[in-house]
Amino acid sequence: MKACIVGASGKLGQYMVRHALDRGYEVVGVCREQSVGKLDAFAGRITIIPGATKDRAVIEKAVAGCDGVLTVLVPWGVYQYTSGTAQAVLDYAPRARLVFSCGWHISRDGQDRYPRRFKWFVAAFGWLARLVRVADLDDQVEACRRVFTSNTRWT
Repeated sequence: MKACIVGASGKLGQYMVRHALDRGYEVVGVCREQSVGKLDAFAGRITIIPGATKDRAVIEKAVAGCDGVLTVLVPWGVYQYTSGTAQAVLDYAPRARLVFSCGWHISRDGQDRYPRRFKWFVAAFGWLARLVRVADLDDQVEACRRVFTSNTRWT
């Protein structure tokens, strides 16, 4: 089995890399060039494709021949970073088993319940983060909408 982990250098990504290696999978990790050093513990055991995860050429190269693609969708960055990542995975890994991880504020059915004070905090944080160009929570919501409405079969 060959698995691609998009966002491999983050906390969840590193956990997924370790988990896949422990099960004998061949692993391809994708992460930003400045984060490659975070994967030194896996040197010689995984293939690392450095680059922006929304870069379609990076994703196309990374998912080639993979049986599964695990994608960590984080809202960091702007300019459709998260939705671009999700769309590239959907486009270039149509036959692979896909797993997407997203933020706690994403709701597939709209039935999640949060206290009003918490929702206000999220709204304020989201606005401020977008203003200073750190994160875009709305883009993460868009990425998840694309995943949920794709032709991917959900079980």
